[in-house]
Amino acid sequence: MTALIIAIDGPAAAGKGTLARRLAALYGLPHLDTGLLYRVTGRRVLDAGGDPTDVVAAEAAARGIVPADFTRADLRGPVADEAASKVAALLPVREALFDFQRQFGDGRGAVLDGRDIGTVIFPDATAKLFVTASADARGERRWRELRARGVAAELAIVTAEVRARDAADEARAASPLRPAVDALVLDTTDLDPEGAFVRAMELLAGVLPSSLIVRRRDAG
Repeated sequence: MTALIIAIDGPAAAGKGTLARRLAALYGLPHLDTGLLYRVTGRRVLDAGGDPTDVVAAEAAARGIVPADFTRADLRGPVADEAASKVAALLPVREALFDFQRQFGDGRGAVLDGRDIGTVIFPDATAKLFVTASADARGERRWRELRARGVAAELAIVTAEVRARDAADEARAASPLRPAVDALVLDTTDLDPEGAFVRAMELLAGVLPSSLIVRRRDAG
């Protein structure tokens, strides 16, 4: 594989999306938040009055995704989180979305963030990061995010939902959440977004082509 692929995996609210967008902008690469694929799929099932655990309905929803789906305003929050977690546990859904993700990165390169990019989608990625943080830290981040959007939420409940999502992602039979054996682990528990970005660049310096490392220094 010659295209530059940076795979960023990790649990909810670890900061992988923010980091992925910054890396994509730095290297002039397209970015794909693969979690949105599952959120869209879950929402499409709910729109049709279906159950996100229904394999047939969920697979059909995944194969019917159109670009306009990604502009929806209801892809975040507890309802979308739960639906996404349920459809993501279904192997036919993951298989339906596999080609979409591979085609996004093949040829032109990309930064992709999700939960199985480095283990399943691009096991041959140029660089792999596994971004994590404590459940308490991630629960507080998600709680603050919800409050900033005007969504009433209790910290304890949001943190419990984060832990439940972790358990579901780690236990599912289809592409469970886990670091790739060659992933570089980045713990953001005590880091703000800028600190996480700096640390990520330190980790990536050992695996990215030297020309890109020079570019990063020039950008700094």
